[in-house]
Amino acid sequence: LIKCVMFKTYTAHLSFIPKDGMNVEVRGKVSVFPQGGSYQITVTSMKEDGVGNLYILFEELKKKLSSEGLFDKEHKKRIRRVPRKIGVITAPTGAAIKDIISTINKRFPMTEIVVFPTLVQGENAAPNIVRMINLANTFEDIDTIILGRGGGSIEDLWAFNEEIVARSIYDSRIPIISGVGHEIDFTISDFVADLRAPTPTGAAMLAVPDI
Repeated sequence: LIKCVMFKTYTAHLSFIPKDGMNVEVRGKVSVFPQGGSYQITVTSMKEDGVGNLYILFEELKKKLSSEGLFDKEHKKRIRRVPRKIGVITAPTGAAIKDIISTINKRFPMTEIVVFPTLVQGENAAPNIVRMINLANTFEDIDTIILGRGGGSIEDLWAFNEEIVARSIYDSRIPIISGVGHEIDFTISDFVADLRAPTPTGAAMLAVPDI
């Protein structure tokens, strides 16, 4: 255990407010606290450590949206048992889109698939996903939307933890199945969606019956 001290001269330059539980990276110098005869770090700069703070943001947003009722079961829309047309919102390349299309075609080839290509990672991904959800909702004959992507780290999946995406899913007229990441991954989108699948392939299996 090494105690740290940060004086007002340096805290004035912080771009965030440190909270209990945050992971931070500090720079400073080792000094001796004379009264206790112990070493300490006199901190001159502090910055947030990405991963630890993403978990904090995740829990804070989850708590906020839950208190507003966005996760409540009574708001969940029923998934059509025999869909005529399914909208798929995901990256246009990669394993997720291939798995979803092949699974639907194998289980229920009569269903038409409309792909709404989107970014699924990076700072522009969240607004892009929202645009595709809104676009899919302009199609009168789409019965179900699958929102999916393959697995990754919390940073990779962060677009599906953004508040604008969560509210767009909640506001969707068309029921949405969320199939993001692997079985162990949970995103805010999973909690808001009308149905959560453990994987993109799982989402396709829940979307259509098996002939």
